Amino acid sequence: MAAERPALSWSDVRGMRAGIWGLGVEGRASLRKLTELGVDPVLVDDEPDGPGPDGQPVLATGEGGLAALAACDVVIKSPGISRYRADVAELAARGVPVAGGLGLWLAEADLGRVACVTGTKGKSSTTAIAGHLLRGWGYRCVVGGNIGQPPWDPSVDRGARYWVIETSSYQATDLAVSPAVVAVTSLHPDHLDWHGDVETYYRDKLSACSRPGADRTVANGDSGELARRAALLGPRVEWVRAGDDPGASWMAPLGLLGAHGRRNALIARACLRALGVPEAGDADALTRAAAGFEPLAHRLQVIGEVGGVTFVDDSLSTNVLPTLAAMESFPGRRVALIAGGHDRGIDYSPLAAGLAGRDTPTLVLAVPDSGPRIQAAIEAAGPAKVDVVACDGLEEAVRRGFGWARPDGVVLLSPAAPSFGRYRDYADRGAAFARAMRACRG
Repeated sequence: MAAERPALSWSDVRGMRAGIWGLGVEGRASLRKLTELGVDPVLVDDEPDGPGPDGQPVLATGEGGLAALAACDVVIKSPGISRYRADVAELAARGVPVAGGLGLWLAEADLGRVACVTGTKGKSSTTAIAGHLLRGWGYRCVVGGNIGQPPWDPSVDRGARYWVIETSSYQATDLAVSPAVVAVTSLHPDHLDWHGDVETYYRDKLSACSRPGADRTVANGDSGELARRAALLGPRVEWVRAGDDPGASWMAPLGLLGAHGRRNALIARACLRALGVPEAGDADALTRAAAGFEPLAHRLQVIGEVGGVTFVDDSLSTNVLPTLAAMESFPGRRVALIAGGHDRGIDYSPLAAGLAGRDTPTLVLAVPDSGPRIQAAIEAAGPAKVDVVACDGLEEAVRRGFGWARPDGVVLLSPAAPSFGRYRDYADRGAAFARAMRACRG
């Protein structure tokens, strides 16, 4: 496991020689925070693309940047920089604390008013649902972290009553304390290049549940991986399952698809109850607050219909678990699944096994770069109601999927792989999917 996190807060950094390592969204928020504190930091990035926001020089890590960081009293790194990198270990060996912005913020937050939501998939939707409900009841709240702004950014509402923070496995390794409430929406292998191996990834992600200050973990009760790691989930665990509260109608206005969408809503409600929000126990209040919710883009989002065929953008599904959950959202319907993208070397045999269990026809359109491995895994699984076809790219896959899915099926982009290399990000990939759908109208 990575070394212990420095128990520092943002207030402690005032007056220190500070370095910012990485100038993405969090790095720039950290720069604004340090400016507010009167600190003029050293700026370092692995691959600088120009000067800093106000023209400050930015050093490349390998070209003097690491030496500059070693001369600091504290280094505030971006989440994408793995704690297992040799240069991070070198700074720690020199006695330089390497902190993260979220950890610095939590160290002086009112932990009883904060919920951190983590999980391999489902954390963004769960965070958004919790924030929507709080705002529907009139509470000032901040919905931040991976979704929205970093909570320490000076522009964020500091007078908020509640804070719901989406927390990645990267950020979890930065925490010296835990909030009173942590939710874990799912657990499945991911980000192995950052964490090194799957058990380290699981341990790092779940560490957010058991730091000092932890009280209750709201956990996905349908996850066998979480059940097997219950000892890592902190002092008290509340298990939430998709089938809980079967008569509840308050979720209908949320417009969520699938059992996992229902479970995410139930986890959000449980978090708010654990925070002591009184309306979270009132079905009428929940129904009123749920109205007007808009599901997040690129997360099982219905983007249109052409000739009776439904097109669904689930571009944010970057591994097997959410892709299988997406498929389960369309029982009894023919689904043309577009799968493949940046190849991280993950095992696709669970995807093949899950698809083999469908009782309705399924066509998998395998696109580069991981498409050939997806195809091989499905073909190795043996006879099933699953056909697989190799495609050169997304446009061909949409065209072939549309032809197969007519007159009333689904074309689902749920790639079980990231978008790196061929697209700027998942949103760019989703936009390409939408363009290809519109081309089908011609």
